[in-house]
Amino acid sequence: MAAFDYVSSALRTIRLEAEAVTALSARIDGQFTAACELILNCAGRVIVTGMGKSGHIGKKIAATLASTGTPAFFVHPGEASHGDLGMITKNDIVLAISYSGTSSEIVTLLPLLKRAGIKIISMSANAQSTLGEIAEVNLDISVVFEACPLDLAPTSSTTATLVMGDALAIALLEARGFTAEDFAFSHPGGALGRKLLLRVADVMHSGDDIPRVAPDTPMLDALMVMSEKGFGMTTVMDHGGNLLGIFTDGDLRRSIDKGVDIRTAKVGELMNTQPKMLRENTLAAEALALMEQAKINVLLITNEQKALVGVVKINDLLRAGII
Repeated sequence: MAAFDYVSSALRTIRLEAEAVTALSARIDGQFTAACELILNCAGRVIVTGMGKSGHIGKKIAATLASTGTPAFFVHPGEASHGDLGMITKNDIVLAISYSGTSSEIVTLLPLLKRAGIKIISMSANAQSTLGEIAEVNLDISVVFEACPLDLAPTSSTTATLVMGDALAIALLEARGFTAEDFAFSHPGGALGRKLLLRVADVMHSGDDIPRVAPDTPMLDALMVMSEKGFGMTTVMDHGGNLLGIFTDGDLRRSIDKGVDIRTAKVGELMNTQPKMLRENTLAAEALALMEQAKINVLLITNEQKALVGVVKINDLLRAGII
């Protein structure tokens, strides 16, 4: 018995599903625009519903809409007939997914939805189906062939449906002017939330934790302050509390290489007068990017008045999960 050619089967599936997705481009038309405008003008939420595989895809579409600025959730059409219809209000819009447009669980709901004055957007392969005809807008998700060689299992069609849903969500995202910060508020957990929400003010060291010396401080005394605070640096401040510069471990090595006698030198003579600084409301992810680019381990943090308010180490950002 010859070995089965798994690779050829997989490539055929990918080709058919890619063709199904490509075919959607010709259907992004006035119907698609009308669907977007219905949702943008909706005072309530988008209620996504679908049965079987369409339901699984519908759950993902609802999640994508909700995370990109369009309030949405999924309602199972079977459960809707047994009480969950009460989740849908007159201010909502229903996005109903049925490839045939005749799924009995969805068709059962249509008269009740229309009686309540709820607008319907359908995703169907048949605009003349029961669902397609009763909907205000139909988004065409038809495919020539399923990837299933029996042309039975929803494969190409569910991929096309998912992509149409993504196209809808992203068009709405852009129309709303949805920002990365808006996105972060929907994703506060995990690395994504930390990257998009955390500010340097949230992780910086401030107050007495900041190493400070005067410019006339002997180098040996400045080194003691650096060792005590553990930042590998010290700020250099005048008597009025104004920042003059910074002195780091790297500056110490460079000074020794130049033959400077650190036993007699003053820190003000060797400090860096142009240290890297960021405002306290800067995203921690931006701070990490700057530190990696400049190959430094410490940043000085200032407020809106450009006064020194903190110090952040690269290890602080790594511990906070900004990677």
